[in-house]
Amino acid sequence: MKTSIVWFRKSLRLHDNPALMAACENEQVDSIIPLYIIDPDIFGGKFENWSPNRLRFLIESLSDLDKQLSTRYGSQLVLIEGKAEDVFENLEGLLGESFNSLYCEYSSDPWERKKFSVIQKTLSEKNQAIQLQSIDSFHTILDVEKVISSPHFRNPKSMKDIDRVFASHFDKNEHGFYKIDDPIPEPENSKPFPQISGIHPLSIEDLTTQISREVKTDIMSVKSYFPGGETEALSRLKKKVSGQIEYVNTFKKPKTMSTNTTGEPMEPSTTGLSPYLSVGCLSVRKLWKECEKCQLQGPHSQPPESLHGQLMFREMFYLLSRTVDHWDHDQSNEMCKEIEWGEYDQEKMEAWEKGQTGFPLIDAMMRQLEATGWMHHLARHAVSCFLTRGQLWQNWKYGRDVFDRKLLDSDWALNNGNWLWLSGVAPFSMPYFRLYNPCPDAKSSLNVEAQTAEFIKFWVPELKDFPPRYIYEPHLASESIQSGSNCIIGKDYPSPIVDRKESAKENLAKFKNSLSRLKSA
Repeated sequence: MKTSIVWFRKSLRLHDNPALMAACENEQVDSIIPLYIIDPDIFGGKFENWSPNRLRFLIESLSDLDKQLSTRYGSQLVLIEGKAEDVFENLEGLLGESFNSLYCEYSSDPWERKKFSVIQKTLSEKNQAIQLQSIDSFHTILDVEKVISSPHFRNPKSMKDIDRVFASHFDKNEHGFYKIDDPIPEPENSKPFPQISGIHPLSIEDLTTQISREVKTDIMSVKSYFPGGETEALSRLKKKVSGQIEYVNTFKKPKTMSTNTTGEPMEPSTTGLSPYLSVGCLSVRKLWKECEKCQLQGPHSQPPESLHGQLMFREMFYLLSRTVDHWDHDQSNEMCKEIEWGEYDQEKMEAWEKGQTGFPLIDAMMRQLEATGWMHHLARHAVSCFLTRGQLWQNWKYGRDVFDRKLLDSDWALNNGNWLWLSGVAPFSMPYFRLYNPCPDAKSSLNVEAQTAEFIKFWVPELKDFPPRYIYEPHLASESIQSGSNCIIGKDYPSPIVDRKESAKENLAKFKNSLSRLKSA
């Protein structure tokens, strides 16, 4: 009996899963082991690299996948803890000659490519008959390796650039849309789970208990408006995109509300699908095609503001993260100006991360991140500008690390790309002197709701009785207003940790001086 392993990495789904389909269609395969590896190189030895929110989302996604495998195919998801290279070496020893193939999706992350190379070398040396296949265009629309090896490839730095990349790899149909492959359906049938001894997988329950013990938090008690799993991903896709013609066709991301849907402070004004793309509960091709179906129905917004435009930016950052050396560093990185940021300031960093800066918009957004693992893209603009070139003059990598640990949609390529962009150091950044006001009004490009200040009052309940006109700068309210609002600034809620105007002026001068030194060096 010949056994294939389908390694679920960032593809926690049955739909549009070429690895699973390839194993099911392989006539030389009699049984399939669906595998997920809890690798300490990814999560940390005590799961310290991921926040409780991220871990809960993962557990729910794994649980949903396991349930679907069981219900549809009578199979199960095998969870094994350990370094991936060690896990496969052990599995090869247990399966022996019956192990004939391994299928997984390609990952552009440098450590993931290195891991697969080690696994490939180890397994090939032990058994040259094993078929090893890392499938491209799986987590992305573009085939990353094919694109970057094409003779005319240049690192894209704008929407025009990434559009040219698309145009060089995809034809257009009669409607002017790129001919992106349709997502493949889930397999009608799968191969049975093999009867083998020596494999001792973790159950979902045991893994949940272990993680909760290590992080000292009952991760399943963490509540969020983003339940994990393919089932929830497809449900949200239907609710927010599929058939929502007016919403999709009028969608302009810069026009969406950073303070969430009016009247629903827990529901984002965007699709909220990024967490599901991140762990692969939702196929990016499926999302692209559902948007296209709506856009075929009439006039629609265009890239970069449209949903397709946002997905194209996603592709751009994957390409850059693959080709740019030191993508995650602020030195020896061709996409990063080496600005002389201030020394790490623990007091400032803790106030920013915990939502205690005395700037209600920044604090509400950071508390939202802590509680839910998510924040709107304009909120990310605001808090990253505030931390770096705006008010606190801290290195963008410090904020990047916080986002990496906490965001449900955290992704190495995208997180680094976004922080390079928003801190003003990248070729694709907005001009560094264009700062977001952390105390905005209703006319701000941050698109805040100022009429009721519902979002701020929800996340910063200290200010729930404050008049909306003072909600973004409560320290300017008179003592009588503060007293009548049951919140004394400096006592019940922090005073601003910096003078926003003075710090902005000083930081812009520092940025300009750093640029001057770079030019003269």
